[in-house]
Amino acid sequence: MVNFEYVVPTQVVFGKDTQLRAAELISAHRGNKVLVHFGGNHVVKSGLLDQIHQLLSDAGIAYVDCGGVVPNPRLELAEEAVGLGKREGVDFILAIGGGSVMDSAKAIAYGLANDVSLEDLYLHKVSVSKAAPIGVISTIAGTGSETSDSSVMNITLADGHVLKRSYHHQSGRPCFAIMNPELTYSVSAYQTASTGADIMMHTMERYFTLEKDVALTDELAEGLLRTVKEAVLVAVKEPENYAARADLLWASSLSHCGLTGTGRVSDFASHAIEHELSAKYDVAHGAGLTAIWASWAKYVMSQDPERFAQFAVNVFGVQNNFHNATATGLAGIEAWNQWCHAIGMPTSLAELGVAPSEEDILQMAEGTIDARGGDHAGNFMQLKTADVQQILRMALK
Repeated sequence: MVNFEYVVPTQVVFGKDTQLRAAELISAHRGNKVLVHFGGNHVVKSGLLDQIHQLLSDAGIAYVDCGGVVPNPRLELAEEAVGLGKREGVDFILAIGGGSVMDSAKAIAYGLANDVSLEDLYLHKVSVSKAAPIGVISTIAGTGSETSDSSVMNITLADGHVLKRSYHHQSGRPCFAIMNPELTYSVSAYQTASTGADIMMHTMERYFTLEKDVALTDELAEGLLRTVKEAVLVAVKEPENYAARADLLWASSLSHCGLTGTGRVSDFASHAIEHELSAKYDVAHGAGLTAIWASWAKYVMSQDPERFAQFAVNVFGVQNNFHNATATGLAGIEAWNQWCHAIGMPTSLAELGVAPSEEDILQMAEGTIDARGGDHAGNFMQLKTADVQQILRMALK
């Protein structure tokens, strides 16, 4: 195992009616005026926003709303919210929604606590060491942003080109995360499948490692993957199945808080490629990941076929061919593809509904490398531009 640090300071408040504790938790973190950050009309129509407003008012906590977050969140809205927060004297941010809302809230938190350009921050031209305090109420299981140090934002440059970039810092982890599985009942089957795939991928990006002696972390990861694999199948058919929704919501956090990556070097090449894909085509993140993962897997498998064989056997129950690890690994990739199709997720760019040209493929491949600030993406295999191009070509059909 490689050396690691594991710190997750977020207080998780999990279960039915836990959103009723929002004001109490904000008060515990000395919030006096709250920026309530959310996405579209769902939190309004469901009555959740009114419920939170009432709780804050009853507790004597002032608030100001900032809605309008969209999937693949835009940095422009976060910048507007920073200006609003400074004018209103906001000292706490409450994000209500899924990963896009939470990531946008983190960007706002960095902007409120630091005199920096958010564009420069997410382009890694500057760095920060503090953020305004954040609390979150999860309404979608998926990104794990409720306990992670990660925030991903879409940046529209002056020339109109869109980049999807991330920023990571411990100060961006929320103070608390309210997680009521019942608030996820209304998530559509497609979004349940897409975010469920994202949960899987957050652990798979860490699971495919060249480190050999990580048995305990492997057991944690494989158990989480098996649980999510089954829970998504249930939740897309039974949206109000509390047990399945609870498993997904808790797994969302555990998959991306760092736990399943302890003791080893993670990969995240698939995420890097998908960020370019969704920046260009504005596709759902989880669907973008499933559209390219099998192609990535086949391209890099030769680095460690036994690792893919272990995944196939321990996660998807594939019969182990002890004489041919590659054959077992390929059977595992096929089992993954079958699972994706069972939940309505694409396994190719054609199924995703996009058809990039060779010029588009080159642009996305170059962006994948540039976004990491080095000369490669990934660690299971260090991918160069030509490697990413080939993976995208393989993923076309």
